[in-house]
Amino acid sequence: MISMSDVNSIRQMRRDGESVASIARAVGVSRDTVYKYLKKNDFSPDPPRVVMARPSKLDPYKPLIQEWLDQDVTNWKKQRHTARRIWQRLRDECGADVSEATVGRYVRAARESRCERRSSFLDLTWAPGEAQADFGEADFYVRGIRTRLSYFVLVFPYSNVGLAQVFPAENAECTCEGLRRTFEFVGGVPTRIVFDNAAGVGRRIGDAVRTTEVFGRCAAHYGFAYSFCNPHSGNEKGSVENKVGVVRRSLFVPVPQVWDIKTYNVRLLDACMKLSDKPHWLKGEPESQLFFEDHFAMVGLPERPFECVRYTRAKADKKGKVKVDGPHIYSTAPELAGQELVLGLGALCVKVYDQSGTLVCEHTRRYGSAPTDETDPSSQLCLLSTRVGAWKNSRVRAAVSEDLRNHMDLLPRADLRGELRAMRSECARSGWVSTLQATELAFASTGRVDEASVTVAASGLSSKPVLYDEETDLADYDRATGIGR
Repeated sequence: MISMSDVNSIRQMRRDGESVASIARAVGVSRDTVYKYLKKNDFSPDPPRVVMARPSKLDPYKPLIQEWLDQDVTNWKKQRHTARRIWQRLRDECGADVSEATVGRYVRAARESRCERRSSFLDLTWAPGEAQADFGEADFYVRGIRTRLSYFVLVFPYSNVGLAQVFPAENAECTCEGLRRTFEFVGGVPTRIVFDNAAGVGRRIGDAVRTTEVFGRCAAHYGFAYSFCNPHSGNEKGSVENKVGVVRRSLFVPVPQVWDIKTYNVRLLDACMKLSDKPHWLKGEPESQLFFEDHFAMVGLPERPFECVRYTRAKADKKGKVKVDGPHIYSTAPELAGQELVLGLGALCVKVYDQSGTLVCEHTRRYGSAPTDETDPSSQLCLLSTRVGAWKNSRVRAAVSEDLRNHMDLLPRADLRGELRAMRSECARSGWVSTLQATELAFASTGRVDEASVTVAASGLSSKPVLYDEETDLADYDRATGIGR
């Protein structure tokens, strides 16, 4: 098994007209191997096999070592930790039973990853068919909730045509999904793409390039070359840096209303192309006309689209639920309780498979630090706040206390919609359990449910202070009331 980088090199060299024998010599593999990967037409990830993890005795102490190395950055260079001194401190202060050689290898690797090595700048003359990629951020009203999302931008510097896709995160799955959608929209694949030094896709450390598994397979599948610019060197991909701002100002102002991200992204591609109905800022020709030259230089699409998915494993709890990406819980089936399941994590969805590889269920993928549970009534709040007629039969109504239920049952539709929206907004910040407790507390205290009272109640429950727009000087109240005279 060779690396995805070598696979991509084999396919690139063959596309450039080199013989199988010369490719085999250049990559250092047999001709049979070259034939194998030239014939293969699908590099989508395979579900993982059972691999026994090999934990290291050093694992519990790695965060502490990183903390010491971080502190060393501010210390005089002659008064910093050596690998031997770190090993001594672990042994004496923490009682760690690890060898000095193990500590030395880890410290050496950690320091190499921090080292910034000199490297040449990228050529800023861009040929047709080459592209740059980056992410930006903008606010959107997603089903009524103001949410800050990321948007992926792929720009062709030769023509200055840029295409954008909105995603909840900037991980490898979202990047590959954005690439797939733009490739299919334009009907071709760029010959080379320059990326930022982003952890979601990969990164460049000195002269070495490390990519994520999903992105490496995506590059091999579509056959494009890739490179990463230097850290803090936006000038090396100035076209996409500029296009990120253009897209935000032109298409995301005012704040867009989004109900379904997939549907919105389809319309967004057409809107991006309309931005190119103008002359090129330097060449004078229409950008849409120059894009024909970009398209002519692109590589054709493969026979099958790439499956932008990352597989992982998780054990179902006693209720058949699995937790992934931190606080996010997804339901499966009660009979799968206690079993190890395979999760296929896509950009916008999570697919759950049993041990035989059979698809059990599919959920919308959740992001963020607020806990979510697909079986919670919170999953109905977004829709319920716009379709209040379903209140009587909703899981939200069944979850609240009897007093609050009776109160909300008697409300006019407009008032009921307002109270549900207050719960919806707080749920996006704090999760369902905290929102339910805060709503009950607010109603018990004030006799109503509004966004201000629910926010204050939730803040009290979490012991976090409420942040106001302006600082308040309590002495103003003393002066106004005459206290202290």
